[in-house]
Amino acid sequence: MMTPAPQRRLAADGTYNIRDLGGYKTPDGETRWQRMLRSDGLHRIKPDGMAILLQAGLRKVIDLRNDQELETSPNPFAKQEGVTYLHVSLFDGLSPRSAAVNAGGDVLLDLYIQALSTRGAAIRAVLEAIANTGGGTVLFHCTAGKDRTGIIAGLLLSIAEVSRELILADYALTGDLIAPLIDELVCDAEKHGADVETFRKLLGSDPNVMSAMLDYIADTYGSVQSYLKTIGLDDETLARLRSRLLDADHSNKNEKDK
Repeated sequence: MMTPAPQRRLAADGTYNIRDLGGYKTPDGETRWQRMLRSDGLHRIKPDGMAILLQAGLRKVIDLRNDQELETSPNPFAKQEGVTYLHVSLFDGLSPRSAAVNAGGDVLLDLYIQALSTRGAAIRAVLEAIANTGGGTVLFHCTAGKDRTGIIAGLLLSIAEVSRELILADYALTGDLIAPLIDELVCDAEKHGADVETFRKLLGSDPNVMSAMLDYIADTYGSVQSYLKTIGLDDETLARLRSRLLDADHSNKNEKDK
């Protein structure tokens, strides 16, 4: 019986944007399937969707949403047996700056730069949690699976030396997948008093935004690796992240799970 070919998108009922980071070309081969999943919110996922993720080897879920999102839409994996759940609010305290809005700048890029420059400890915590997972699959997610999730995915793929072209393509995939969510997200933002016009600017998946973020890292820190060392990741942790993404026998090499 033939094994089904791996798929970029996992069609888990109740979600829109679960994607595998496997199959991307690097100088050392391809990134491995079923090691890293990026996702939108999991609060709508149905039991059969949860079963699909568990069958895919899910062992850790990292929730990047803020406390309010967590309170209104609890994570169903928080108490799932056999799955380690971690909450790290990646954009805690951040919001689009009026200076960027009034100057006609890219509000989304400004938000990404704020996160990179002020939320280094949170980014480090997420990457260390991934690096310290033994076998199985790690899933990280936010609400749409685009911005907080996109930053982490961009950093991980850079660690694996995936080309910029592929990193941008991965980022852009979100656009079509979350189309059914857009109206709901705008309505929810309006209920919470957000400026709808500004909020809509945050819903795009223009690959130029990710490209500009990578340019910012290169111009400010020299490279993604240098940035990650600046926020406190050591060589051993970076090597474990690379191993998780690339090594065939990763599950046998790294059994430190916390």
